Parts: sequence; structure tokens; C-alpha cells
Amino acid sequence: MRTLIFFQDKRIPVYFNPENKQPVQKTLKLLSSALETKINHGKRALQKCLNTLISIEIIGSEAILHSISENDTLALSLY
Repeated sequence: MRTLIFFQDKRIPVYFNPENKQPVQKTLKLLSSALETKINHGKRALQKCLNTLISIEIIGSEAILHSISENDTLALSLY
């Protein structure tokens, strides 16, 4: 399943695994909160990934943040 979120004035696609047991709205709320916190208070590597973010993949309780450069791709725990 796929949905779009707005982050830093960009539309970012978010892909969900159909086997996720958490409700989509709750997961999106946790994701948005985590992204806002990390962009403001995260370390430089995480901020670099968020500035070049192209898509997000939710697998269980982890958000895989895909950026333009494969080397900047990171995993972020939502819980």
C-alpha cells in the first residue's frame, strides 16, 4: 500500500507492508512526529538523509528512509 505525506514542502511517498498490524493513521502520526523531531534535533547524518529524502518504507515498527544517495539511507524506529 502507498500513501503520500508532506515533509519540508515536498510530497514523499510512504510504502506500507500489507502485513503491518498497526493502523495506518497511527503509524503516519508516529512517523510525522519522529521526522519533525529528527530534523530539528537529529545528528548531521540524519539531517542529511532527511534533506534528500525521496521515499519511506514502513516495515513493522521501522521506517526505512530512502534518500537520493544510497549511502545516506537510514532506518528509524517508530516505537
